[in-house]
Parts: sequence; structure tokens; C-alpha cells
Amino acid sequence: MGLADIESRPMTFFSILFALLAEQFRPLRADNLFNTALQTFSLRMEGWFNAGHAGHGRLAWLLTIAALAIPIIIVYWVCLRIHPIVAFVWNIVVLYSTLGFRHESQYFTLIQLALNADDDATARKVLAQWTRTDTTALETSDIARLAVEQALVTSHCRVFGVFFWFLVPFGPAGPVMYRVAAHLAQAWNAPDALKNEAFGLFAARAFYWIDWIPARLTAVAFAIVGNFEDAVYAWRNLASRWQDESVGILLSAGGGALGVRLGTASQTTPDAILADVVLLEPSGVDEGLLGEEASVRALQSTVGLVWRALLLWLLLLLLLSIAVWLGKPVIL
Repeated sequence: MGLADIESRPMTFFSILFALLAEQFRPLRADNLFNTALQTFSLRMEGWFNAGHAGHGRLAWLLTIAALAIPIIIVYWVCLRIHPIVAFVWNIVVLYSTLGFRHESQYFTLIQLALNADDDATARKVLAQWTRTDTTALETSDIARLAVEQALVTSHCRVFGVFFWFLVPFGPAGPVMYRVAAHLAQAWNAPDALKNEAFGLFAARAFYWIDWIPARLTAVAFAIVGNFEDAVYAWRNLASRWQDESVGILLSAGGGALGVRLGTASQTTPDAILADVVLLEPSGVDEGLLGEEASVRALQSTVGLVWRALLLWLLLLLLLSIAVWLGKPVIL
């Protein structure tokens, strides 16, 4: 019985479902064990290996991924030897640790409440904490736009990307690899002065390919559950106008699905920097093609879009799990 056989069963669906429920009722703190260990270890690896050469960055990336992902799969195999239920519990623990949906959405909720109460000062303060940027001069529409952009990209990085890599035959090591790769792509290329250093180039390129399929699947989900025609049009015609291709796809499709104009016509600095992903720099976008200006109402629409996309993923996974389960005998 191989790893792929186990992961093709309904256990995968219920692992995701229970991890989501646990994360909704008891979200992890930002300084949880996984994040703290990841940040500490990545800093040490950079200190040990960064001598200014691309080869050192490649070696450090491979060793970091191996050191954090291989123990996860070893524990999983041991759990399988004990009993599949033990492996099922381990899956939930790993998924719960790598998700960050509820914690990130708390910022979004606070911004939404503040804007509904016409409290722009509080909304700016919360947005600054979330995006780690200066929000002092932002108008209400800019606050709403940045919150929508941050929510769309964060939901992908902390939910949909994690789920995709859990569904591949790597099992629980997949989400860990994805989150570690995302963190290294940002940490080893920040601040801006380090973006052109050779050490972090491989980490950024590796995450681009790791996230290539998940980003597009998330954009497809946004299009299906939102305004499909506008989402596809924006994806085809506007995604390339962002510096970060994957984020451009997410925001163009998401903005089209919402009917909301994201990005500005003449930005020269990133809107925000996620904990894991550096956001984009749109330029020369024809604003008339992108829908309405972001508003408080767009925040509620964004919540609905993300949840509908999540339910779509869960429904497809459930149907696939049932089909596989009924189509072949179950041998434990």
C-alpha cells in the first residue's frame, strides 16, 4: 500500500475539513510554533550559507526544505504503520499548523468593521499592521482596495496553495514544503535591497514554479464562483501588467470576478508585503477596464468570493473522493 493509495481516499477530504474547522474555532497565533521555527531556521540558514553566490542560495534552499519536510513524511509513514487513523490525525495537525486563514482574516474583519463605522484611522492602523506598509495618507477607497488585494492573495497562499500541495502524493509534507518555500522566497529577498542578490534568486524562482499551478487553479475558482467573463477577460489582458506574474493572475481574475478595480495606474512601489509573498507593482493599467472603484461594499463581496471558492474546492474534492472510494476496494 503506497502513499498515493492512502491519499486518494476520503481521508484526504476529511483531513482538510477537520483542519479548517479547527482553524476556524481556534486560530493559531502569528507566533505559533511552526512560524517561529520557520523564521528562526531560515535566518540561521541564511547566516550560515549566504556568501553572495547563487549556488550557496540553492544549497541552503534544498537543505532547508529537506530539514523541515522530510521529518514530516517520516512521522506520517510511522503513523501509517501504527494505524491509518493515527496518520489521519497527523494530517490534521500538519494542515492546522500550516493554515493561517482565520488569523489573517481577523485583520480583514477589523478593517471592514472600522470602515463601516466610518473610522478610517482605525482601518489605516489595522491595514498597516497587516501589510507592513505606511498607510497614513490613504483614502477610504485605497484602504478598501489594499484590503481586498491582501485578502485575495493571502487566501491563496494560506489556504488554496496549501490544499493543492496536500492533494499531491507527498501527503502532509506537501503543505510544509509549500509554506517553507513561500517564506524563503520572501525572507531571502527582503528588504528590497536584497532582491537582486544572488543568494535569494533561487528561492524566488523555485517558489514561482511551486506556485505556478496552484495560483492558476485559485484564479479559475475565483472566475467560476464570481463574474466569469470579466474574470477571464481581466486575466487574459491585464495579468501581465503586474511585475509578479502569479499575483497578477490572482488579482486580475479576482478583481474581474468581483467587478472591482484593483491596482492603480502609476504605482512604483508594492502595495503590500505578505508574510510569505511579495506583492506586485501594477503599471499603466487602463482603469476603465477593471470595474468599479473599491469600496466598503467590496470587502463583503470579497468574503463571499473566497468562501464560495473554498466551498467549490471542497465540493470537487468530495466528489472525487467518493468516486475513487466507490470505484476501487478499500484495503487497510
